[in-house]
Amino acid sequence: MVAWPPEALDTWMRRVQERLGVRGFGLPHLNLRAPFTTPLSSAELIAGLRGALQEQPMFDVQVKGWKQVPSVIFLECHLSAELRDLHDRLLEVGPSSRSPYDGAEYRPHLTLALGVLPWASEELWAQVQRQASPLGQFRVEALSLTREQRGEVQELHTFPLGLPGK
Repeated sequence: MVAWPPEALDTWMRRVQERLGVRGFGLPHLNLRAPFTTPLSSAELIAGLRGALQEQPMFDVQVKGWKQVPSVIFLECHLSAELRDLHDRLLEVGPSSRSPYDGAEYRPHLTLALGVLPWASEELWAQVQRQASPLGQFRVEALSLTREQRGEVQELHTFPLGLPGK
């Protein structure tokens, strides 16, 4: 489950990736839960997610800034109570596998670079820190169920969210 960033942030992220010669996995996206496997059919999974998202209003995501962990650089987002609750509800849909990055370890972010080699890490980090996000926050109006197919992220279903505060 992902939220696609608005066009301005998506375009900016892709241009920074191009300039720095790095990539994430697929187009820039905000994972609402880590990739998972499930024995459910697509129709069953969509129905379960629809139920979990039934009362979900649109929401804003605050962009915090760059974060680096071994081999990964990402644009970290604030884990609001609303985002935590949404993540927890999505984890309940299943049965499904869980990633070490779900639950207590969930950190919302947009990945800039995956697989950064140790010898390139320091120089790349210095270059990344000079890049300022064009947006300090963005509104999420829909969520998308995606799957990985032959190294590409494919959208299976889009779930429009309710009006703000409804």
